[in-house]
Amino acid sequence: MKAAIFHGPNQQLTIEDVEVDKPQDREVLIKTAHSGVCHSDLHFVDGFYPYPAPAVLGHEAAGIVEAVGKQVTYVKPGDHVIACLSVFCGYCEQCMSGHPNRCSNKAATQRAPGDKPRLSQKGKEIHQFLDVSSYCEKMLLHENALVKIREDIPLDRAALIGCGVTTGVGAVLRTAKVEPGSTVAVFGAGGVGLAAIQGAKIAGARQIIAVDKFEGKLAMARRLGATHTVDASSSDPVEEIKKLTGGGVDYSFEAIGLKIAAEQAFYSVRPGGTATVIGMIPVGQKVELDGYMFLTERKLQGSNMGSNRFRIDMPQYIDFYLQGRLNLDDMISKHDKLENVNDAFRAMKAGEVARTVIDFN
Repeated sequence: MKAAIFHGPNQQLTIEDVEVDKPQDREVLIKTAHSGVCHSDLHFVDGFYPYPAPAVLGHEAAGIVEAVGKQVTYVKPGDHVIACLSVFCGYCEQCMSGHPNRCSNKAATQRAPGDKPRLSQKGKEIHQFLDVSSYCEKMLLHENALVKIREDIPLDRAALIGCGVTTGVGAVLRTAKVEPGSTVAVFGAGGVGLAAIQGAKIAGARQIIAVDKFEGKLAMARRLGATHTVDASSSDPVEEIKKLTGGGVDYSFEAIGLKIAAEQAFYSVRPGGTATVIGMIPVGQKVELDGYMFLTERKLQGSNMGSNRFRIDMPQYIDFYLQGRLNLDDMISKHDKLENVNDAFRAMKAGEVARTVIDFN
């Protein structure tokens, strides 16, 4: 199978042949249809987060079940599915308390050390990135990394729900629980930020402020539901947000993974407001805040994959799309081949695209 191989930070991915094993107990083999190129992958390529090499990156994908192993009862060959990195064991304390996205026993869904790896090359293990590895023509996953979906949604749109949409919309609806009539600011109008903007619109926010440095991304934000935009390259976004709202927003979201943006998101909320960090701030960086601000009951919190219960949430997001309440069509800036994945990363860093989707068909 063709796959994009990660050989270490600050190196381009290379397209190579890999071997995918047959499904074992509770494993499912999927023919990958589409994979979104997510900013999270770029964090590992750029070395901001560590990951062992060699590995097949990619984690935002949809496809069709090709084969199932023993004990698999949830899906069958021919089913359409979305893959999700929030693979869950189902019985740890986090899973049992309703937080499967924070599963503390993911090892139960992985092959044991010493077993044949799911992905290999000439007999040597290729690491499976975030239990998914979607930059590959086929994916071999535990059944608890999948959600079966209806077949009337295009699989390229469904792929976006596998990470970016669930992360952004979920941060608004599930993590922060934005209330109708509230005011919202979203820092970063990439894929996750655009999803958060749409989540705020679905939640009934009366004012949605998008913050970014690229006018093309701000224009897209307005198209998808932002009522106001702030160009962070030419003004102080905190001051602009305070002017627009008369003192600050009820909820803010950092969707980039930048220390300064997380700080600005916190300072942009009104007393009693909540700032939620969605982005992956590089390992080792500290977010610095004035301590006295906590006396105003402002809150800073994190969000992991939109606090999802993905087998419940993703079908709901699909319904939002098919009802016309969630715009996935305009979030796809470009379809491309696996061979052009490095250019997709370049376009993302340059602010040229909301999402590039790799087409394996």
